[in-house]
Amino acid sequence: MDFLHTDLETLHQQLVDKEITATDLVQAALDNIDATDSKYDAFITVMKDEALAQAAQLDAQGIDADDILAGIPYGIKDNIVTKDVLTTAASRMLENFVPIYDATVVEKLRDAGAIGIGKLNMDEFAMGSTTETSYFKQTKNAWNTDKVPGGSSGGSAAAVASGQIPYALGTDTGGSVRQPAAFNGIVGMKPTYGRVSRWGVIAFASSFDQVGVLARTVKDNAHVLTALAGQDAQDQTSSAQAVPDFAANLTTDLSGMKIAVPKEYFGRGVSEEVKTTIEAGLETLKSLGATVDEVSLPHTQYGVAAYYILASAEASSNLQRFDGIRYGFRADNVKNLEDLYVQSRSQGFGDEVKRRIMLGTYSLSAGSYDAFFKKAAQIRTLMADDFKKVFADYDLIVGPTAPNVAYNFGENSDDPEITYMNDVLTIPVNMAGLPGMSVNAGFANELPVGMQFIGDQFQEEKLYQAGYAFEQATKLYEKTPGGAK
Repeated sequence: MDFLHTDLETLHQQLVDKEITATDLVQAALDNIDATDSKYDAFITVMKDEALAQAAQLDAQGIDADDILAGIPYGIKDNIVTKDVLTTAASRMLENFVPIYDATVVEKLRDAGAIGIGKLNMDEFAMGSTTETSYFKQTKNAWNTDKVPGGSSGGSAAAVASGQIPYALGTDTGGSVRQPAAFNGIVGMKPTYGRVSRWGVIAFASSFDQVGVLARTVKDNAHVLTALAGQDAQDQTSSAQAVPDFAANLTTDLSGMKIAVPKEYFGRGVSEEVKTTIEAGLETLKSLGATVDEVSLPHTQYGVAAYYILASAEASSNLQRFDGIRYGFRADNVKNLEDLYVQSRSQGFGDEVKRRIMLGTYSLSAGSYDAFFKKAAQIRTLMADDFKKVFADYDLIVGPTAPNVAYNFGENSDDPEITYMNDVLTIPVNMAGLPGMSVNAGFANELPVGMQFIGDQFQEEKLYQAGYAFEQATKLYEKTPGGAK
């Protein structure tokens, strides 16, 4: 089964017409993983028995014509809990953790008939943008295995882009769905904060985290978000906003759509190759009927600094539960209770996680709260206000997803600040709780370049509309790591 050139609607119709079975699709995904995962290292755990059992059950009862995801396998980022299936967050701290319940998003997809095929590699506790901080393995870019896949949802992106599976779930705290989607040439949607339940997602920074979708095409992505979205009584931050059918009524006409391009998104640090590719993409949007104007988001320059203070502060609070007592890694040969805490956390967490815990704890301390945390929170409000002013006059904001294309492993390991700056274009979306989506805009140095669409709150339909029109005009989704269709 060729998942690289077959969309969800086609797979669904083949299942309904009984040209294939759910068991066929699951076995194809398992075969893909078995044949290629030594090359990409995308999966931490493969749910073979569970997937085959669910497929057999679906085949016995038949696929309903209205259930477009039924019988189709997908991947789950390993910080989304799965009942009776290992969930590690790519950390030694949770290397033996088996949850007793499913995350809401997993429940929703199971109710839709979708089949979880395995748990995907990531940066440890979602802290990173290269998937290099995983305790278990280094996932490789689907286009060039010498390059990073992005992160923290690098395993999800590589598995979809390489054709192992049709789509995957990721999480996005500061760009962790959109940036790896950009690096791997696929579609990554981070919905509005509250659009999708966070119940059962291992928390990094609770006011930023959002489950997102990585898929090969815009329409596939839209189908999955339709199934995921909606209010959840178990997540008080989830929204009661009505959920439309995001895949319905997509057209190739952008007449009347007003697009804003922030000048700050083309500033210092954005490579010339990326600028050129995105500028060409903007010309395509114009040709489809959209108007494009330059605007300013003046507080963008403070986004990275403010984000790392706020997100690290939340992380230091969320991760205090991992203490070697109730669950997770526990150090041996300790002297007393305090030593148990210290040794379990020192040995169980990797360097990047410890770095952010320390930064967050310092930012929340009595002597630093006003100077750092409070100031960062004020900047967050100013950034949200910048977006409100633009969306008063424009439908969408468009720019690069990342300032560069995928780079070599270890390239920035001696200077974490450079790696952090890779999030400069995606962080503002999380700071303001907005929806953001990356689509492939072309190639530079034979690697994909992501173009980011940003909308006002709960305006995912506009992102999908613009992304679909662009995708259909360029047909870039037909270019895959395995060659053009």
